[in-house]
Amino acid sequence: MLSFSQIAWLPLCAGVTGVGLVLSFLLLRRKGAAAGLRGAAWSLLPVAAYLTGALPALWQAGTAVAGFLTGLVFNPMVWAGVAVTGVSVLLFLVSGVLRRRTLSRAAGATAAPAAAAGPGSAPGVTAGPSAKTQPLPQRRPQAGAKPGAQGGARKAAAATDDDFSDIEAILKRRGIG
Repeated sequence: MLSFSQIAWLPLCAGVTGVGLVLSFLLLRRKGAAAGLRGAAWSLLPVAAYLTGALPALWQAGTAVAGFLTGLVFNPMVWAGVAVTGVSVLLFLVSGVLRRRTLSRAAGATAAPAAAAGPGSAPGVTAGPSAKTQPLPQRRPQAGAKPGAQGGARKAAAATDDDFSDIEAILKRRGIG
C-alpha cells in the first residue's frame, strides 16, 4: 500500500477536479443550473483540500476507518462480540414481551373481581344475591335559599355549560364521545 508521501497529490486532485467540472457542465446542459452548480461545488473540493492542507488529515482518517473495517471483518473475536450483542438484543426483546404479558394478566386479574363486584361497590365488599344497588340521592335546592342566589348559581352553571359545550362540539367533530 502506498504511503501518503508517495502519492503525487496535486496532479491527482487537479485531474479529479477537471473530470468533475466536465461532468458538471454536462449536468448543467441536461438537468439545469441547480444540478450543474451542485456538481461544480463537489468538483472543487479535491483541489480545495489540497490547497488548504487537509489531505494528510483526510488520509489518516481514511486509513483508520479502513483498518478498523478490515479488522472487524477478518477478526473472529469481533464476530463473537457481534453474536453476543445479538443475543443480548434478543433477550431484551423477549423480556419486554414477557413483561407485557405479565402486566396484562395482572391487570386482567384485578379487573375481573372489580367487574364481578359491580360498579360503585367498595373494595372488599362482595356482591351477592342479597346486595342491592341504591340510587343516588337527588340534589334539591335548600328551602331557605334566596332566589337571587339560585339565579347566580344558574348563571355560573350556564357559563360552565357554554365552556364545556365548545369542548363537546370539538370532540364530536373529531368523532370522540
